[in-house]
Amino acid sequence: MDEFKPMTAESVGKLLEEAGAEVMVRSGRSESYSAPREFSFEVKAAFPNGMGLHVVARQFNYRDPWEAQGRINDMVDVSLLRDGSYSVLPKGFDYFQGVDEECGLDEERLKAVIACVGGLNPKLYLLQEMTGDL
Repeated sequence: MDEFKPMTAESVGKLLEEAGAEVMVRSGRSESYSAPREFSFEVKAAFPNGMGLHVVARQFNYRDPWEAQGRINDMVDVSLLRDGSYSVLPKGFDYFQGVDEECGLDEERLKAVIACVGGLNPKLYLLQEMTGDL
């Protein structure tokens, strides 16, 4: 059986920091069911290449006792930022093709997105704009 690996604001922030990003972390939803915010945490990251990620765990997932303990966050939504605005990636990447948000990412897919965005050469945007591909 697959084990669910919960993500926290701190664990997501650490993944981004290890990739070289400058990170801001904010927890939203408290343990109280009446908390007004729709998210449990969000993390914003800025990479040295000018790209950024906005990671949001919108709400806790409830698991049956045999799957995991109580409420966990095992999936997040990730938006791509370029120069402070939402963006897509240039053609040829596995993520952010025609959309500026990837939804329902587990930790392994989040790591892949972080590696992709952190290692991106922003000159690809200029090249694809010049060729008309973007």
